[in-house]
Formats: sequence, structure tokens, C-alpha cells
Amino acid sequence: MFLTFTMSFFVTKYTGLHRVFRLGTYVSIKQMQPACGHERRYTSTSEENRRIAKIYTKTGDKGFSSTFTGERRPKEDHIFDALGTTDELSSAIGLAREFCIDSGHSFTDQLEKIQCVLQDVGSNIATPQSSARDSHIKKTMFSSQAVIELERWIDLFTEELPPLTNFILPSGGKSSAALHVARAVCRRAERCVAPAVRSGETDPEVAKYLNRLSDYLFTVARYAAMKEGKGETIYKRPE
Repeated sequence: MFLTFTMSFFVTKYTGLHRVFRLGTYVSIKQMQPACGHERRYTSTSEENRRIAKIYTKTGDKGFSSTFTGERRPKEDHIFDALGTTDELSSAIGLAREFCIDSGHSFTDQLEKIQCVLQDVGSNIATPQSSARDSHIKKTMFSSQAVIELERWIDLFTEELPPLTNFILPSGGKSSAALHVARAVCRRAERCVAPAVRSGETDPEVAKYLNRLSDYLFTVARYAAMKEGKGETIYKRPE
């Protein structure tokens, strides 16, 4: 079955399909595999797969992009700032995950799942309530269960960690340091989302998720350092 979808870096799951939208571009695609956790690939269906869809659209050349609702806004709008920072956060987590895989850490599946959830975060952000119809809201609704899951993971890791009695610097080996970088990006993503939440354009659960995610990344960074036998660098006031 062939469907026309809008392409983007964010994926909205609904009715067994995955809507991919890049702001302002429409491309015919066919889903070949399930989403996150499994192999997934898309193929162009235009002219019976003889022509590959172009990644560039030229629709943003004048400094404007479209939200999922079809509204055109300047690229510096707070919605796109939040979207871009969320994408950057997922990229930072992806890099940290590669270091963690190399080190044999057991929580890499959690990081992959978080990246999938961030796709849903992006979908919600890209659907401003001020211009959204009920169908848009239903397709991009964000679940509070994701927050609960993060809290459960944080509690489990914290039980194994020594008490934190000093300020620590981002350190503890490559895995830990990369997770600290992701944590810092997560804090920025949370700040970028805050205006959209206050204005009622984004679900408050999205901001709550990013807040918990930064706590998770801090905790798992310490856990990675402990598991690798790497010492954490303690803050000392310079002489």
C-alpha cells in the first residue's frame, strides 16, 4: 500500500504507520519495516521506484518553514528552535550510545528507546496547539508513561551508585563524558521548549520528560564511570 507522507526528522506513530514529515516537503514512501528497535527503511514509490526522492526541498530558502499543522513560521521561531535542539539532543545521545556500546554497557537499549521517544517529543513540538486540529493533536499526543519509565530507571541506577557528596565535573571516561555532553544539550532543549509550553502550544508532559531525561543522563553518566572503574573528577576551587 502506497501513501503520500510529509518528510521530516521526526516520526509520528499512528494507525500502525509512521508519518515522516520534513517541513514543507511531500514525498511518496513505503514503510518496509517496523519503527524503533527494528530495522526500518523507506523507498521512493514515484514513477515505480525509478526516481529517488530528493532530500533538499528549497521550501525554506526564504527563511520560513512549516509546522505539522501547515502553518508557515520564520526559522528562528521558538518552535523550530525547540525542534532543532531536540534533534541535536538525539544526535548527542546517539554518539554517547556508540561509546557505551564499545564499552559493553547494559543500558544502551534504554538510550535507543529514548531516541525513539525524542521523535515523539519532536512531533508534539511541531504541532502548535494554536493552529492544530483535533486530528493533529490525536496523532502527536505525548504519553506521560515515558516520564514514569525514566524515573524508574533513575531509581534503579541510583541504588547502585555511591552517594554524591561533591560537585563533579564532566569526566569518568569517554562514555561518561559523552553522556554529560548529552545532559547539557538536554538542559538547553528544556529551556527551548519552555516558551512553547507556557504559551500553551506544547504539551507540558514534553517539558517534564526533558527535565527527567537530564536527570537520567547525569545518573547514567555516573553509572558508566563506576562500571568502567573510572574516577569522577571532583570540583575544587582554583587557588
